[in-house]
Amino acid sequence: MNAVKQLFWSSRPVSWINTAFPFGATYLYLNREIDLTLIIGTFFFLIPYNLLMYGINDVFDYESDLRNPRKGGIEGALLNKKYHKLTIWSSILSCVPFLVYLYAVSDLTSALWLTLFIFTVIAYSAPKLRFKERGFLDSLTSASHFVGPMIYAMSLSGLDMSSPAPLSSILAFTLWGVASHAFGAVQDVKADREASISSIATMIGARATVWFAFACYAIAGLLAMNTIWPGPLAAIAALPYLLILAPFLKITDADCEKANKGWRQFIWLNFFAGALVSMIMIWSALFS
Repeated sequence: MNAVKQLFWSSRPVSWINTAFPFGATYLYLNREIDLTLIIGTFFFLIPYNLLMYGINDVFDYESDLRNPRKGGIEGALLNKKYHKLTIWSSILSCVPFLVYLYAVSDLTSALWLTLFIFTVIAYSAPKLRFKERGFLDSLTSASHFVGPMIYAMSLSGLDMSSPAPLSSILAFTLWGVASHAFGAVQDVKADREASISSIATMIGARATVWFAFACYAIAGLLAMNTIWPGPLAAIAALPYLLILAPFLKITDADCEKANKGWRQFIWLNFFAGALVSMIMIWSALFS
């Protein structure tokens, strides 16, 4: 039971909805029916996908996590070393049956998208690749973890993603993910530098990173306005993020830990933003 508990927390249950919803809501909106692919795909992106993403991260970031006071709660598990091998095998094997089905129902294009996003999940933390330690690529890779399920659902449903509205949605969601990751890295600038870990924040500094995140959120809001009505209403979701970032625009590397207050607000704000987007999608489905 203790091993199950460790795996549960390692999968970051507070974040499950952030990957399952983009796939499930997009697939349901585009296909207007509940079928086996919707059920299997949504469950895959709810739990196994997150265990793969965060389990690998917890194993290969263990030494730095020991020095990070944020680890051990909802902001990240501190995985007991004796469960590392179990976590790696569980994260891989739990994905296999779902991926077998999803590849079977995918055409070549959607299969390539799925492969790309599984690769970025692994590449973010795995040794040698370690995309999380390559400035700017770290934020873009992190964003792909969340926008990926949406893109895969679009491709699986045969949507032309090059048309203005879907492309704007993809770019807006990607910039939202980039901004969230970048701001999250600010609070760890000193700890990461002491541990010789690179990130977008250690590369350009805490203040520049906050400004970068602020700009990404603002542009994401503007891009949301280029979608089909009532999609532009989603731009409202960008405002609370901008308000949370505003007090940290003058932050320095020396007091970077103060950003944790804003980051904790982000965790719960994501549920508000998700609820708003949900209502917009339901409204659009009812009246289209």
